[in-house]
Amino acid sequence: MKFPIIAYGDPVLRRKAPSIEPAEYPHIKQLADDLFETMYAARGVGLAAPQVGLSMRLFVIDASVFDDEEPELKNFKKVFINACILEETGEEWTFNEGCLSIPDIREDVSRKPVIKMSYYDEDWKHHEETFSGMAARIIEHEYDHIEGKLFTDKLSPLRRRLLEKRLNDISRGIVDVEYKMKFPAAKKAR
Repeated sequence: MKFPIIAYGDPVLRRKAPSIEPAEYPHIKQLADDLFETMYAARGVGLAAPQVGLSMRLFVIDASVFDDEEPELKNFKKVFINACILEETGEEWTFNEGCLSIPDIREDVSRKPVIKMSYYDEDWKHHEETFSGMAARIIEHEYDHIEGKLFTDKLSPLRRRLLEKRLNDISRGIVDVEYKMKFPAAKKAR
């Protein structure tokens, strides 16, 4: 099932999402599949539950689109439940990022190249892994979503001010997108 993606301005995108328990979500695999379906329909590489209006510590990524630059990303598709970044290391590197909740805006964002994570997969199996390069960047971006942060928070105050009108337009639904979205300041969702 494809969910509408929640646009910039909705309070759910600013809430730190709570951890979840297996008993609360016996159909977590189906929910993860629905997130993947929604993400692929919008041509994304990651999607967090808050982006579809669900305040929970769950996100999915598929970094395989970057496998020509990083061959180890071939078939790199993962579900992260109750994720926690344990450590971020290395010299920050800049990459032009976008977000499905903030369509038509892309900006250069600096992030650490190596992260150590603790998380559960869709079978509730615990993992502690280190990720680097593009995989780390995508994970950090989606992790920010479950922490109530957006990539625009990492921009300079001047750059955020310059984007303010465009961000407000997105919140009102004044943006052209090819996937279904819900706009917090629009009278009617589309």
